[in-house]
Amino acid sequence: MEKNMNRTRTGSLLQSSWQNPLLKTKHVLFGLEVDKGLLFKLFLYVLLIDTAFIYLNPIFTMVTTMIKNAEDLTNPSVIWIPNEIYLGVLQEAWDMLNYSKGFLISALMSTTVALLQTLSCAVAGYAFARLKIPFKNFWFFCLLLTFIVPPQITILPNIIAANHFGIMQTAIPIILPALFGHGLKGALFVIIYRQFFLTQPKELEEAAKIDGAHIFKVFFKVMFPLARPAMVVVFLFSFVWTWNDYYLPSMYLYNSEVQPLSQGISAISQQLEAEAELSGPSVFQDSIKMATGFLMILPLLILYMFTQRKFVEGVERTGLVE
Repeated sequence: MEKNMNRTRTGSLLQSSWQNPLLKTKHVLFGLEVDKGLLFKLFLYVLLIDTAFIYLNPIFTMVTTMIKNAEDLTNPSVIWIPNEIYLGVLQEAWDMLNYSKGFLISALMSTTVALLQTLSCAVAGYAFARLKIPFKNFWFFCLLLTFIVPPQITILPNIIAANHFGIMQTAIPIILPALFGHGLKGALFVIIYRQFFLTQPKELEEAAKIDGAHIFKVFFKVMFPLARPAMVVVFLFSFVWTWNDYYLPSMYLYNSEVQPLSQGISAISQQLEAEAELSGPSVFQDSIKMATGFLMILPLLILYMFTQRKFVEGVERTGLVE
């Protein structure tokens, strides 16, 4: 009996000795849960790296192209790393864009529109979320129409109205709608605020009303300060979209001295194409276009670097990722 028991113990020990490494290897590769294993993490990292490369590849191409000299541009063996860093193209693009003036105009216009939409769309979003308004569903349907209907359909009446009031070739037709909760993508910002305010407990408003606060005080003292995540999202979206917008400035600011960077890039592209038709294409033609595009997006990249965490938190808390 003792011999049989010893044999059984010895067999179980031998079996466990070769099973333990297999179990450990299985746990390392697959994990106790599906998302804890090494294979899943490797797959996730490969997926994220591929996605990041898809988005960063144009920027890398833009940067490497604009710092190449004529010899590197004509050398097919030079793809990513130039033999010599040449900043003449960047300087030429800076001068052609009149970058200092264009940057100031774009920054002032984008900041003004973003600040106005951050406040006015919050008021509209709170009204749709909390207040009892006659025909509220109808007005919300009209708001959705302004989001669905493209601006190309309504631009002609807007141009006629702006010309009638004598505000063409100024930034007023672009800034004024933002004051009333509209403007570029204004309907989307109202919806963002509406969804955020719907998630807030009503007890906060009821407590403020019991203390004698009227509706404006409830909004500005209680609800609006709580909407900081939505404010960050709306401000950044509004700023970026106004900064990148070319269509509205090309309609209202045509032949105007107020030229944002988005219009300057289009003008440079047309100028380079005209010069190519007259004297043939230049070896630096694509490099200048790359440099102007890089100067255009550089402030946005810097802005996102400093606001990335708050922006991601705001998107999560406003429910945009649901």
